[in-house]
Amino acid sequence: MIRIDESRQGAALVLRLTGRLDGGGSGALEALLLERIAQGVGEIVVDFTGVDYISSAGLRVLLMGAKRVKPSGGRLALSGMVESIREVFEVSGFLKILPAFATVEEAREGR
Repeated sequence: MIRIDESRQGAALVLRLTGRLDGGGSGALEALLLERIAQGVGEIVVDFTGVDYISSAGLRVLLMGAKRVKPSGGRLALSGMVESIREVFEVSGFLKILPAFATVEEAREGR
């Protein structure tokens, strides 16, 4: 099960995830991302500080979100991944596609 907390930091929508981003929770994240992108949110930071597991379904949702926000000049960035989660992103090649940062602040600034 995944918990998603939303907040605004400047122009960025920050989604703080807690728990497991698996097949069960990825649908909720997908629905939220699609809704916010449709509302015009252009900068999204997904904070993985509280995530201890991600499945291929979770990876797919993040890729979909990044692709949907890009045409309008927006971006989706990741932050706060623990080592085991970062390894999943590295092995899957997603770190070549999605920018990842140590903190939400760095992700917002793109450095």
